[in-house]
Amino acid sequence: MIRTLLAATAALSLAACSASSAELDIPEVEPGELNEQTMIDVTRTLSSDEFEGRMPGSAGEEKTVALLIEKFAAAGLKPGNGESWVQKVPLVEITGKDFAPLTISGGDEDISLEYSKDWVGVTYREDTATSLADSELVFVGYGINAPERGWNDYEGIDMTGKTAVILVNDPDFGAETLEGDFNGKAMTYYGRWTYKYEEAARQGAAGAIIIHDTEPASYGWNVVESSWSGPQAYAQRGENAPPLTQMNGWVQMDAGKAILAAAGQDFSALASAAKEKGFKPVPLGLTAATSFSNDIRKFESQNVIGILPGTERPDEYIMHTAHWDHLGRCTPASDGDDICNGAVDNATGTAALVALAEAHAKAGATPRSLVFLAVTAEESGLLGADYYAANPVFPLSQTVGGINMDAFLIAGPSKDVTVVGPGKSQLDEFLNAALEATGRTPTPNPNPEAGYYYRSDHFAFAKRGVPMLYVDGGEDLAEGGTEAGAAIAMDYRDNRYHGPKDEFDENWDWSGVMQDLQLFYRLGRMMGMSTSWPNWNEGDEFKATRDESCAAEGGC
Repeated sequence: MIRTLLAATAALSLAACSASSAELDIPEVEPGELNEQTMIDVTRTLSSDEFEGRMPGSAGEEKTVALLIEKFAAAGLKPGNGESWVQKVPLVEITGKDFAPLTISGGDEDISLEYSKDWVGVTYREDTATSLADSELVFVGYGINAPERGWNDYEGIDMTGKTAVILVNDPDFGAETLEGDFNGKAMTYYGRWTYKYEEAARQGAAGAIIIHDTEPASYGWNVVESSWSGPQAYAQRGENAPPLTQMNGWVQMDAGKAILAAAGQDFSALASAAKEKGFKPVPLGLTAATSFSNDIRKFESQNVIGILPGTERPDEYIMHTAHWDHLGRCTPASDGDDICNGAVDNATGTAALVALAEAHAKAGATPRSLVFLAVTAEESGLLGADYYAANPVFPLSQTVGGINMDAFLIAGPSKDVTVVGPGKSQLDEFLNAALEATGRTPTPNPNPEAGYYYRSDHFAFAKRGVPMLYVDGGEDLAEGGTEAGAAIAMDYRDNRYHGPKDEFDENWDWSGVMQDLQLFYRLGRMMGMSTSWPNWNEGDEFKATRDESCAAEGGC
């Protein structure tokens, strides 16, 4: 996950959105003794070529898990899953190969789209051969079926055997405020590609194709090409698993426009129509066909769990999460380098788990238990975090809240932090207190349309009711201000994110990372010492789930 790209012009008053701090027990804590050398050494090792990009199910995973167990034990943690340090996560790896062109027929002449250059596609089905044959194309706008919002992009059409052509993000993209059917400028989960493929499958579609657009996607085609080629990991499916499409894919914007033009349609006109309530799906009078074969490998990946047991209330838990995985081998750079090392994303966050564990253990256990969870397969769709949250080692009803750490961009100290998903829960009060203690200010996510709150591991907990904070390093840098911060973030996104050049640099300045790590230490310490059970704010989408969890016997 990359940080947001543009700096906000004003700080956010999180306190206005949360319950009064007087209602919460927010202890004062001393700064932690955090070891910068730990951050350097663990990040360097995890992102070395020896770890081969940390793909789940690879030799890189074995080395990663072994290293984390060693470091957690040395830090003073106890195994987090009974006598074991790991939780097994059943996955399947599907590697597509021998891709035929994606052929669009029915217009004046066939359109032949080249794999990787013009389109990418995968199957979630555990089939050795995938064939999409003469599947009718239907433009379904943003591909949303949301009865509670009075919205159904599939209304009136039977999608059985057809392929949905879908826009990125949701209908409110481009709004200037947070008001609208889909929360205005802030992306909802309906804007995520994961939802769009799930809904197309529920509608009975044979295929789903998203038209890539850099701004609403918040990343370029290079990220799609790199992330969606090569081995793909998915959760293993049970007997009663929901239906799947045969193929899910993306097409370049120019290819998408060409497809619509071949149907006598204009991309801009259709995109505008799709933003309006009452939009109806548009059959395009075209068909799509492609085929490819798949190598199937079932395996168990691993979440790594360590715990610092609480001294007074050990059955109340504070989560610290980060994903250890990355993309393995991916689209080569111009110099032939094909290892996506994932130094920033997310060797830094994984190293932070180790450094925080060391600091908390050195300071002594808190009344509540502190859990350090390094999850697998985030890059494949938050699979490790979702598996843990669906099969929790520590009951979610007894999990007070937590902090997620996903990619520490090396940018130097900042005056602010970027809050992703501000105003959602009473954890904002803990954040306000920690920021005040460190002399920093909160800045609202300047790109809520990117939907970052739904794109990292904390979401697996949040949607099940556990309040989680996701805070990114700020962009108002001590040297260079917001202009310098935005430039560094954009350079990372354009040149290294999800590519082979996200590599460790011995010349990195770690001072900003350590500043952020001190903030996370304070947050974990505060929650671990507090007697309060922070909840979601009134009106938040996750509050009802938390209330139900707390009402259960033994909950909250």
